[in-house]
Amino acid sequence: MLSTGALGRWQWERAAEKEALAAELAARSVQAPLAGAELQAALAPRTAESNPDKFLFHSVKLHGRWLPKYTVYLDNRQMDGHQGFFVITPLQLAGQDTVVLVQRGWAPRNFLERTALPPVLTPEGEVEVNGHLVAETTPIYALGSGQGEQGFLRIRQNLSLDAFRAETSLALAGLVVVQDGAPSEGLLRHWLPPDTGVQKNYGYVFQWFALCGLISGLYVWFQFIRPRRHRA
Repeated sequence: MLSTGALGRWQWERAAEKEALAAELAARSVQAPLAGAELQAALAPRTAESNPDKFLFHSVKLHGRWLPKYTVYLDNRQMDGHQGFFVITPLQLAGQDTVVLVQRGWAPRNFLERTALPPVLTPEGEVEVNGHLVAETTPIYALGSGQGEQGFLRIRQNLSLDAFRAETSLALAGLVVVQDGAPSEGLLRHWLPPDTGVQKNYGYVFQWFALCGLISGLYVWFQFIRPRRHRA
């Protein structure tokens, strides 16, 4: 009984921590875009000494040129209740070797021809990209390896920064940018807010406290109520 109550309290504390984290991430998203040394630190390759996670969900404004030959289409992604692709294109920053993976938006898939790529416009020349920082593209259960040409897979289930860096030899930044803004270039950007998993913790709170209440009720029944009924 005591252990179930303690577990319920622990889950309650974890939920409070996650709610505080969600509030902090929301506050970061409305701050001015990172610039200068902070932006360089956020986009530096991840190392044991660096702490890029402190920049997660901060807004950024980047200038550079797209590298469309490395565009990847992440399959089985939903937006507004429809299935399609998250379109990922590397952006080489202006005047730098650094390349940032940008989750540009969502595009519908062709259900009659599953290997067909959606029509997505990729502007040439220097572009401006407004977005926010995330650790990586959101992974899903891998259903297959994808479809590609000449060994480079265009359609994939997931995309790992480290694996993509090794595959392409690009000088990838340590974080990914999710592009914000109105629909454009054949892409939608109705992104959901970050899921900290707080609802799962509240579910566990209910589970452990309910179990604690059940054990308490059984204890009272068998130790006090039932013996008195037998003596009556």
